[in-house]
Amino acid sequence: MDVFANLATGFGAAVTPANLLFCLVGCLLGTLIGVLPGIGPIATIAMLLPITFGLDPLSSLIMLAGIYYGAQYGGSTTAILVNLPGETSSVITCIDGYQMARRGRAGAALTIAALGSFFAGCVGTVVIAAFAPMLAGFAEKFRSPEYFSLMLFGLVAAVVLANGSVLKAVAMVILGLLFGLVGTDTQAGVTRFTFGVSELYDGIDFVPLAMGLFGFAEMMGNLEKKLEDRSSTQKIDSLWPTREEAKLAVPAVLRGTAIGAFLGILPGGGAVMSSFASYTLEKKISKSRAMFGKGAVEGVAGPESANNAGAQTSFIPLLTLGIPSTPVMAIMVGAMMIQGIAPGTALLTEKPILFWGMIASMWIGNLMLVIINLPLIGLWVALLKVPYRLLFPCILILCCVGAYAISSSTFLVMMMAGMSVLGYTFNKLGCECAPFLLGFVLGPLMEENLRRSMVLSFGSPTIFVERPISLVLLLLSLLLLLMIVLPSFRKTREDAFQE
Repeated sequence: MDVFANLATGFGAAVTPANLLFCLVGCLLGTLIGVLPGIGPIATIAMLLPITFGLDPLSSLIMLAGIYYGAQYGGSTTAILVNLPGETSSVITCIDGYQMARRGRAGAALTIAALGSFFAGCVGTVVIAAFAPMLAGFAEKFRSPEYFSLMLFGLVAAVVLANGSVLKAVAMVILGLLFGLVGTDTQAGVTRFTFGVSELYDGIDFVPLAMGLFGFAEMMGNLEKKLEDRSSTQKIDSLWPTREEAKLAVPAVLRGTAIGAFLGILPGGGAVMSSFASYTLEKKISKSRAMFGKGAVEGVAGPESANNAGAQTSFIPLLTLGIPSTPVMAIMVGAMMIQGIAPGTALLTEKPILFWGMIASMWIGNLMLVIINLPLIGLWVALLKVPYRLLFPCILILCCVGAYAISSSTFLVMMMAGMSVLGYTFNKLGCECAPFLLGFVLGPLMEENLRRSMVLSFGSPTIFVERPISLVLLLLSLLLLLMIVLPSFRKTREDAFQE
């Protein structure tokens, strides 16, 4: 009964004219950037962080969350219509979604994707409402040793689940940790790695770093690509699937939702990993494997449900433990800190209206997305024809204004430019920025909890193995490291990412 009472409180906070407006704006923006290739939710949320300074904390978080799960909806539209994934998690939808469109079933594919996403999003929100308080109650047992071990486990899991080379992922985590050390030591009061630059005494600012690594770097990468032929959009007839298509889609949606709800909770899981895992499963168990790659309904229903469920449940570690499980969640941590909110165990007890209001807004947002997505398909197709050379100056100006507005300092604009070069270099070297960002966000928190633990134990490191929860987390981290070393697991991991 407490859950229903809390949800009633949440809906009371979310269903206000202002919050409904921000939810709608977030959903529309998310769908738009999902449709437009080359922007993505990470870059968009990073660029919009300065806007949240003057907003109510709940309104700003509702809008940013709407952008994230709205992008999962929008990304499927272009993947199906023009074989162009607007969002990373929709890459897998291109394989069968576009083939369905070529067979004249674009409307059915879009409807299956939208309804599957709606169902998965609602289930993901139910999982948050049901299990988040339980996890928060468990998290109250955490002290500094447990937090340190948990963050260490999160970074190790991010390395295991990162795409590409394990060595590069480890290097990116370590580099992120080093960047997080820049600034003034809170305990000793001395500056570290500032090289005499007074603007760095408070550390590297999160907003220009995120905008440079993701917004600018993504834009630079897109400008050097050759123009895609976007004139091959398919004519959309009926929007409804046949009975046979529905019969194949429903079980795939249920399986995809279950996979996404589970993987979204894990560090490094989220929407992308969920959609790929769902497609792999559907391909293995389907009775009509020959149809995969030629327009299999399960190849659209499963991944699209999985990526939305994963997008929703990735909020659980953030809201209950304060641990960002994906790069987007790391940016959400930054947004909360800008508002003076400490994500974690205290959020549920000290700010219940914020916590439950955000959860309630996810149901409202999912409903809005279904209503706005199907009627606006024609508009999204028209937007695809806008040349990227006209889009990127707008993105450039928005980034620069946002960075300057933080403290009216040109130094942050220059910092953003430097980070964009760094992000572009990472992309060229095949290094993912996600482990770097997780290391940057978690680094200072890990250091703080490590030093607190050593103070509590009078300098003895045995405190990390004497406490049961901390010991279990360290053993899990060690297990993941051993799995990386094992040749059989390494081969399976490489095959999974290749597929």
